Amino acid sequence: MLDMHPCVRVDVDSLMAVQHDLGVCDAIRRIAPGGKADAMSAPHLPKVAGIDPAVTASPDTAAPAPARTTPAPAPPPAAGSLIQDRLAGMVSDLTTLHELTERLSRTGDLDTSLREFLRAGASLVGARRGLIVMEPSDGLGPTTTIGLGLGHAELGHIETVPRSATSYGRILDGLPDAQGGSEFLPEPDAPPGTSGFAAPVDPRHREVAARLGYAASYALPLTAEATGRLGAAVWLYDEQAEPNDRQRDLAGLYVRHAAEHLARMLEVERSRTRLATVAEELLPSRLPRIPGVQLAARHHAGPRGGGDWYDALPLPEGALGLAVGSVTGSGPSAVAAMGRLRASLRAYAVMEGEDPVAVLSDLELLLRLTEPARSATALFAYCEPAGGPQSGGLGSKIILAGAGHTPPLLIGEHRTEYVETSLSAPLGMLSCWEAPSMEIEPAPGETVLLYTDGLLRHTGDPMDRAYARLHAAAAGVPRAAREDPAALCDHILRIVLPDGEPGDAPEDIVLLAARFE
Repeated sequence: MLDMHPCVRVDVDSLMAVQHDLGVCDAIRRIAPGGKADAMSAPHLPKVAGIDPAVTASPDTAAPAPARTTPAPAPPPAAGSLIQDRLAGMVSDLTTLHELTERLSRTGDLDTSLREFLRAGASLVGARRGLIVMEPSDGLGPTTTIGLGLGHAELGHIETVPRSATSYGRILDGLPDAQGGSEFLPEPDAPPGTSGFAAPVDPRHREVAARLGYAASYALPLTAEATGRLGAAVWLYDEQAEPNDRQRDLAGLYVRHAAEHLARMLEVERSRTRLATVAEELLPSRLPRIPGVQLAARHHAGPRGGGDWYDALPLPEGALGLAVGSVTGSGPSAVAAMGRLRASLRAYAVMEGEDPVAVLSDLELLLRLTEPARSATALFAYCEPAGGPQSGGLGSKIILAGAGHTPPLLIGEHRTEYVETSLSAPLGMLSCWEAPSMEIEPAPGETVLLYTDGLLRHTGDPMDRAYARLHAAAAGVPRAAREDPAALCDHILRIVLPDGEPGDAPEDIVLLAARFE
C-alpha cells in the first residue's frame, strides 16, 4: 500500500491488475522500485527572488536592496490527484463497457445483435459509418452483410472491391497475416507500402472510396472460441483518422465479448432456421388446382417454432377440403405434433370429409389417446365448388366445423362478415368432444379466409379489438385484390400487423384464402 492520505489510499496490486487487463490508463507508471511513487517524492524548494534558499547568507553582509521578484512556478500536481484522475478514467471506461455489453446482451436475435454491435463499435472508435460481414468459417452460414450509415446501394459498391484490396476482406479470406487494424487510402501517386498497403491501392477500391467519401478504415476480426472465425467488422472515417490507444483497447475488449454473444445468436439463428425448414416441409409444398376455386396461403413460423398449420387437399367427386389448426406449445415437439395431426386429418378427410364433425371427432380421439398432455384447435371445411359434380348446377357450398378455433371470415364486394360458428372446446380438452356443423354458400367472387390466432395476437390489441381490426382490413381490400387471394392475404397482413409484415412475430401466423368463382 502507498503511504498517503487516507482519502487517496489505493491498492496498487489491484490497480495494476485492472490496468493490465483493460489497457486504459498508465496510473502506476510512476511507481518506483522501492514502492514509492516518483511524483510523491518531496520536491526541492523553489528558488524565490533569484536566491537559492539552501545557501546561508553571511552575517557580515548587509541586507541587499529589494530586488525585482518573479512569480513562483506553479506547484506540481499532487500524486493523489493524478491517481484519482486516472482511476476516474478507468471507472468511466468500465462503465462504458458495462453499458454497451449489457445493451448487447439484451438483443434476442442475430440481426438486432449485429446492428447493436456496429453502433457500439462506431461509438468506441469514433466513426460514424461501418459494416459487418458475417461469414462463419465452418461454411454453415448464414452469411449476411449489415451496414451502419450505409444503404443497400452503397454496400453493393463496397462488395465490388476485390477482397484482397481491403483489410476486412483479407480477414474473411483467412490470410494468416490478416489482423485488421487501421488503413489509410494513400494519395494517388503514393508509392507501394504507404499507409499499410503492401501493394498499390486497387483502382476499384480507390474509386469506391471516393464515391462514398471515406479516406481511412479500422477493421477487426470476429472470432469466438467455440466456433472460430465468424466474420469481420470495419468502420469508415471520412478523413485520414484512426482510433487512439485507449479507443483501440476499449474496442478490442468489447469485440472479444461481443464475438461470444454473436456466436450464441448464430447458433440460435441456425436452430430457428432448421426448425422453420422442418415446419415448412410438413406443410403443403403446393396448393391443389381445383376447378372453380383459387387458393393462396401465407405461413410465418415464430422464432421458437410453433404448431400452426394449414392444409388444402382434393377430395373425391371434385370436392375440396380446407383445414387450419394450432397445436399448443412451441419448439420441435410442437412442430412434430403438428405434422402428425395434419397427416391424420388428411386420412380422416379422405374417408369421411363430407362430415366435418366426424373428421374432427376422430382427430380428437386420436389426440386424446396418443398425446393426452397436448391440446389443439382446428377447423375443417368441406367445399363443393360451383360447377362441380356435387353442385347440381347450383352455387358453391361449404360445410365446416371448428374446435376452439377462430371463426372464418367471408369477404366479398357486398359483405364482409365472420361466419357464425358455435362455441366448442379445443381438441383434447374434454372427455367427449362434439359440436354442430355450419353451412354457408359463398357468392361468386367471394373469398373465405381461414387463419390462426397468431395473426390476432401479433396486433398487440385485446382480442375484441383485434377481431375488429381484421374485419376493417378485410372490408377495405381493394377491388383488384379481391380477385386474387394471394394479394388479399398480403393486404391483410400489411394492414393488420403493426409493422406491416410478420418479420418478428412471436407466434406462428397462418392465412388460407379460397376464392370461389
